[in-house]
Amino acid sequence: MQTTIITGHSYSKSFNHALVKQIQEKTKGEIINLIEDKFNPAMLSEDLAGFSKGLAHDPLVTKYQEILQNTDKLIFVMPIWWYDLPAIYKGFLDKVMLKDFAYTENKGRLVGKLTHIQEVIIITTSEAPKWYIQYFAGNPIKALKNRVFKDIGLKKVSWIHQGNIKTVSNEKRAAFVKKSIEVVS
Repeated sequence: MQTTIITGHSYSKSFNHALVKQIQEKTKGEIINLIEDKFNPAMLSEDLAGFSKGLAHDPLVTKYQEILQNTDKLIFVMPIWWYDLPAIYKGFLDKVMLKDFAYTENKGRLVGKLTHIQEVIIITTSEAPKWYIQYFAGNPIKALKNRVFKDIGLKKVSWIHQGNIKTVSNEKRAAFVKKSIEVVS
């Protein structure tokens, strides 16, 4: 089994990229870089045609599903833009977490199939502090943890966040990198 790190920040000199590099060095995890892979997050008609049957049109979806089948720790490193996940991460969830791969249906309920993934760690950055995202901005991570991840069988989910990313000191950035490494180790 392995650690898989999912990233999709479009600016290669971002703090997110530095975080991913440090996390990958520590965990020796496999990186799914949605930007480098040129993953298209849009759900196109070809994708929707097979969606209800659990069929993927995009070959990257099949590749990502194969990686996730061998994953026991999943790490998302992502910014929060406009108080939500960037589209590329949402598209990843929409297109990869298909029926019969990530879940089945039983009497109108979703039954998660990714129970072999023992832990999920969400690492986010944004201009907004965590308390603001949690209490005033709709808390997209709560829905992700308590609905999406739960429905696909992911139970142990934690979230750490660095706010004020444009103005935070280098010392606080270094402390957040250290904290992130401790959490993923």
